[in-house]
Amino acid sequence: MSANAKIVLATGASSGLGFESIKQLLLDHPEPYTFIIGARDTKRTQAAYDALNYDTAQNQVHILPLDLKDLRSVQLFAQKALTQLGRHTIDFLFLAAGTLDAAQGPSSHGSQWCDGLVVNHLAQHYLVHLIRETLLASKSRIVFVSSGAIRNVRDQDPKTLDTDMKANSDAGKYVVYCGSKFVQLLGAHYWRQNLPGCTVVAVSPGLVPNTNLATDMGLSMNMSDAKTVPEGARSLLEAFTRNDIPADPEQIFLTSWGEWWPKDVYALSLDSDLQKKWCPSREEIEKAEGLAGQS
Repeated sequence: MSANAKIVLATGASSGLGFESIKQLLLDHPEPYTFIIGARDTKRTQAAYDALNYDTAQNQVHILPLDLKDLRSVQLFAQKALTQLGRHTIDFLFLAAGTLDAAQGPSSHGSQWCDGLVVNHLAQHYLVHLIRETLLASKSRIVFVSSGAIRNVRDQDPKTLDTDMKANSDAGKYVVYCGSKFVQLLGAHYWRQNLPGCTVVAVSPGLVPNTNLATDMGLSMNMSDAKTVPEGARSLLEAFTRNDIPADPEQIFLTSWGEWWPKDVYALSLDSDLQKKWCPSREEIEKAEGLAGQS
């Protein structure tokens, strides 16, 4: 790894907005970057990045296996990523992974939680636990790719999450997506408090219909305020460089139009008891998910 390169560890960068964001950093920015990217289909992802024909003398892209539906895969990814890093630091942790799944049937790998909650929150929350010491030593910036959907928790009542986020709850795709992204925002607040010296930002790409996830939700470019994928990615990359982070530790949400969202918009997520409830410790996760003794 180049000593001068900024190092980005990323999830959700094999397609969609995550891929477009990394593409723009590779092709449109003069600074050198080294990327460590987790992907379920490593061969397809490697081919997609190779096709960009970026400057390999300046930039490096390392693709490692990662299936966010499987917390054992998260363990292995964290181990391999830390080995890849060696003595280097992490400048940015880019948590861009997201899925749109109904909570019908059991989870893919035996969790009590539905796949939507596991991918959109629990697995990435666990990843932060696994690399926490490196993040602290690096004074990293952690970017959570969030969504305006956090405002649409069912019935505006976080108690509904206890049912909706469970495997076999039969909650629909939209209910699971909104609930799991809300829980992810609880996680961003949690890590803002528990990673002293790091910068934690939640950011929305705006309404971006031309992604697989948005298409499944029935969105289209005919909608008002619709953005293209490149525009949405540029909104996400704002979170990498903004230095006007509000002094209020609870004001962490950067909108797609470049403003820091007032706290009243996401007031439900400011409940410290909710944050603690939905952001278990590493030990609690490993015990509940049958991972104790394996990390």
